[in-house]
Amino acid sequence: MERLEISGKTVEEATERALQQLGVSRDQVEIEVLSKGKSGILGLGSEEARIAVTLKGAPVVPAPQVAELAKETLDTLLGHMGLSAIVEARQPARTEEGAPAVTLDITGNDLGILIGRRGETLSSLQYVLNLMVSRRIKAHAGVNVDVEGYKERRTEALRVLALRMAERVRETGRSITLEPMPPSERRIVHLALKDTPDVTTYSVGEGEARKVSISLGKKSEE
Repeated sequence: MERLEISGKTVEEATERALQQLGVSRDQVEIEVLSKGKSGILGLGSEEARIAVTLKGAPVVPAPQVAELAKETLDTLLGHMGLSAIVEARQPARTEEGAPAVTLDITGNDLGILIGRRGETLSSLQYVLNLMVSRRIKAHAGVNVDVEGYKERRTEALRVLALRMAERVRETGRSITLEPMPPSERRIVHLALKDTPDVTTYSVGEGEARKVSISLGKKSEE
């Protein structure tokens, strides 16, 4: 809960995003550059910069306390949105570095509005919730928000898609570019094919049009 990994077009942009999400100033954090990113050629082969941000002297907040505060905050947000839903908090058996410490599952009727196109509304809701909780506990909250298992289903669908497209690339010898995806979904595709020795993945395009391309070749660093 003290460490936040985030990406951006540049290290500077990623840093600004992290500071905004945590609600702190630059002198209150330590920044580790995980990847400086690549500009690529005409957008091809470009990669976002990734950093890890750690709050200096950040308090260690127990996961159950984070879960309780996050659930209370999310219930309030949903109430203001006029939605009747049930929020349940779930904690993993063990938390790996960079993984969410708490998952909030939302269930109810007609909750498609919370997911939005390609999960964009859900991502925004999660961002706002983490921002609010992080500022209250003075540490990175690390809360994952899901709606009736949408993220789990989407993650599995993307993994299956990635493996199927990789096999097609092997059969045809031609690269395949997937539909535009948000950073979290592109990461799922990259990770799904990370250990495939004869296929490489990289991101192309800018902003909301950014996509994952799959091609034959040696692995390059994510």
